[in-house]
Amino acid sequence: MFFTGKGGVGKTSLSSATAVALAGMGRHVLLVSTDPASNLAEVLGTPIGRAPHQVDGVPGLDALDIDPNAAASAYRDRIVGPIRGVLPDNIVSGIEEQLSGACTVEIAAFDEFTALLADPEATAQYDHVVFDTAPTGHTLRLLALPAAWTGFLDTSTAGTTCIGPLSGLTQAQDRYRIALDALADPTTTTLVLVTRPDSGAINEVDRARAELELLGLTNQYLVINGVFTAKNLEDQTAQALESSHREALKNLPRSLAGLRHETLPLLSGAPIGPKALRDLLEGHSPDDVAMDDFDAASTSLAEIADGIAKRGHGLVMTMGKGGVGKTTVAAALAVDLAERGLAVTLTTTDPAAHLQDTLGEERTWPSNLLVERVDPNVVTAAYVADVLATAGADLDEAGRAVLEEDLRSPCTEEIAVFKAFAATVAKATDRIVVLDTAPTGHTLLLLDAAESYSREVSRLRDQTPSDVSELLGRLRDPDFTSVLLVTLPEPTPVHEAAALQGDLDRAGIHPAAWVVNQSLAATGTTDPTLVARARHEVRWLREIRDNHPLVAVVAWQATAPTSPLSLQSFMESTRKAVALAL
Repeated sequence: MFFTGKGGVGKTSLSSATAVALAGMGRHVLLVSTDPASNLAEVLGTPIGRAPHQVDGVPGLDALDIDPNAAASAYRDRIVGPIRGVLPDNIVSGIEEQLSGACTVEIAAFDEFTALLADPEATAQYDHVVFDTAPTGHTLRLLALPAAWTGFLDTSTAGTTCIGPLSGLTQAQDRYRIALDALADPTTTTLVLVTRPDSGAINEVDRARAELELLGLTNQYLVINGVFTAKNLEDQTAQALESSHREALKNLPRSLAGLRHETLPLLSGAPIGPKALRDLLEGHSPDDVAMDDFDAASTSLAEIADGIAKRGHGLVMTMGKGGVGKTTVAAALAVDLAERGLAVTLTTTDPAAHLQDTLGEERTWPSNLLVERVDPNVVTAAYVADVLATAGADLDEAGRAVLEEDLRSPCTEEIAVFKAFAATVAKATDRIVVLDTAPTGHTLLLLDAAESYSREVSRLRDQTPSDVSELLGRLRDPDFTSVLLVTLPEPTPVHEAAALQGDLDRAGIHPAAWVVNQSLAATGTTDPTLVARARHEVRWLREIRDNHPLVAVVAWQATAPTSPLSLQSFMESTRKAVALAL
């Protein structure tokens, strides 16, 4: 079973609850996370490693994380180990250098993923294997990789690829084919599409449904998670939330309504630990917490926009876990700054980009707002053409054929996207560029690639473009780059954002502020379920404040903005004083 969907819809909670429930039926179950920013250990309340580990308090359930970085290290050892001490040191060093990029991280994680699908011995002791996957765009790429690499290996004749000697991949080709067959076999694999009852999540899961069908994965099941029913009929927040959920379900696309599906209620808090996970599928909420006090936020999103406007140029990056509202925050900032008369570019690196859903019709956009997207297909085609026109210009027919073959590797897309990312950052020297990034794990791979892809681009060209060579310096310059960590007042998004801040700090990139989105504590709600959720927020709000001096808390909004006018209203609402009264 594969659980997939937009970030923040509850994939980890539901996949974990399903695994716990199956184990409770006496089944032997393996729960696997393929998310580069996995929080499986936190949800299960037990340590998780790269090898199957018994989950505390759940007999019959093992869990493991496919750690991309650890997988890449093991992959490099498998490739380089046999030749170390045999070939000259400079050749070994060259291969190690070639294997240092984010593409190696992806293929290594993919290698472990396919091993679980294709090797009967790997999962022979289990009745069920449940995959908790990364947010939609990253998952779609992962599921498409078996076909991409199988096709490349079928036609490749060169001795090497961007991830090392071809022989290392060719040995795995049969396994990739078996994995592809397993994914497409409805008697073996079920895709569980998870969504929340809001238009953005529903639209994204419908796009995923269509793309998965094209990949041959047709055995699909839909779960609509977090459907709210108001208990206090006088509470405006509760009434607005119930109304928005009812409207979203009423307008469910036919393509989704035709799937086998079920709905689950909104709980009073995030389920953490085996007991809460067992209760989840029964619709029971976690235990309530005591009332607590918390001071108001130290800034507002509107004040952050004021500071960016004074600078007049530079890069703004919204980063965080999927589903926390990065796109809304990025679009609201871009529209607000453009309405002030500033030249603004709004763009995204998210594979599941949905800026159009947030901005509405193009004719309503501010005239000086330029909206772009780093489209993998478009930038890859441009990159291939550029390499052939430069590095391939003086090659003979045989040399050009080898270069063209190298460029057909799925790794080429990663290099092209990285190069486009660097070019996007470079535009911020004379205008404001607001970059809506992919969910955390995918973004970290992109940032980690800054130095290694610079070398890979140089391998295929005569010189490194200035956009690439200057990228890290620009990202590390607080007068040029403002990183906004966007989160929800919930344990997993907060801890993931904190881990991201640590990774960024180590890279010399220091976040400018945290934005805590969709806070019920800031609404003054009196509905019992929503008050309970608001009480759970305080612990995480305090934890954020303890780790960063600049925090903006944004009150829960009844509907997601879908036009420049509603984005302006959203931004204006953040200027109001936030009173966290529980």
